[in-house]
Amino acid sequence: MKEFSYEEVEAATGGFAAKNLVGKGSHGSVYKARLRGGGGRMSGAVVVAVKRPSHAQGAAKLANEIAVLSAAPRHPGLVAFLGVVAGRPAPADENAKGVAPPPPSRPPLLVMEYVSNRSLHDLLHRSPRPPPWPRRVEIALDVARAVHALHAAAPRAIIHRDVKSANVLLGRDGRARLADFSLAVTFSAAPHKENGDDEGAAAGPAPAGTIGYLDPCYTEPGRLGPESDVFSFGVVLLELVSGRKVMDVNSSPSSIVAWAAPLIAAGRAREVLDGRVAAPPTARAEGAVARVLALAARCVSEIVERRPAMAEVVSELQAALESAGWRRGGVVERACRRVASWGQRVRWSKRVRATKVECTEHSDSSGGVALDREGGSPCTPNNDTSGGALK
Repeated sequence: MKEFSYEEVEAATGGFAAKNLVGKGSHGSVYKARLRGGGGRMSGAVVVAVKRPSHAQGAAKLANEIAVLSAAPRHPGLVAFLGVVAGRPAPADENAKGVAPPPPSRPPLLVMEYVSNRSLHDLLHRSPRPPPWPRRVEIALDVARAVHALHAAAPRAIIHRDVKSANVLLGRDGRARLADFSLAVTFSAAPHKENGDDEGAAAGPAPAGTIGYLDPCYTEPGRLGPESDVFSFGVVLLELVSGRKVMDVNSSPSSIVAWAAPLIAAGRAREVLDGRVAAPPTARAEGAVARVLALAARCVSEIVERRPAMAEVVSELQAALESAGWRRGGVVERACRRVASWGQRVRWSKRVRATKVECTEHSDSSGGVALDREGGSPCTPNNDTSGGALK
């Protein structure tokens, strides 16, 4: 981990200029910057992303993110953590005369890999070219491997708690990367050990996540576990296959899980497929997509014990790719190049705002409103199914 000076990062962002702002949430903002590193991945001048908190609570969230990323494994499916700027707390009141005033406070800053091609949410819901089936399964596999790496981290697993399409960034190399660890916590299966707090933490951290992706069974602090990430990942799988927004107030039911799970259970999985692209062209391809849908249904099961571990999810997605004869390269590689080209051409008239906003109900259908509060809603049935043949 490299430690940068506040002055050099501030200068690299143009004084945190609005023109360099690439994302903003309820706790902070992300800026594009060009920094000169001191060796390793940061040798030479490189473009990076700098996260800056917007208030005291945001600073605490960022400090948590830095701590979690420091413990996270290096993995190609995770946005790389490059360095930090240490924060400086507000000075204590000094009443003594003749004492020089202390330096002003400043927030901590997080320096990360800059991923230029927007998010999976943008690709699915804003791109004029929806991705083909092989590309969708490849993205799913990249994200699954990243989540599995977090769950398998030692000595303590890491629970992301906010796996969603808006937090999956697409690199120019065609790979997907999981980002935003502001809600992540370390986890131990032993009692009273969640979030690194042994005393009075039997309940662990309060439930948090994004409405639509948030595990409905994660209603109490003590219910946190890897299976909560599995549920969120299952929602991303449904989003990938259907192209439907996770929460769509113009549809009934508005929840993608409440809409898709009964169709899969009833053997009507074809109705879940994204109608903007042609149906899988071969029986092998159709079987692969059906396999992904069956896996998604297991991940979002209302019965926590029926959800697969992420190691099994990775294995199933890899098997789906192989059964269809899809490999990275060929169709997938061309699709990646088109995605990269699209990401460079598109100029947004508006920046996407508020990737995390604390609330108790979903205000729009973008998948960008987050629940970060005490408690939660009751665990409601979502028509669990383990099947998924395309019929």
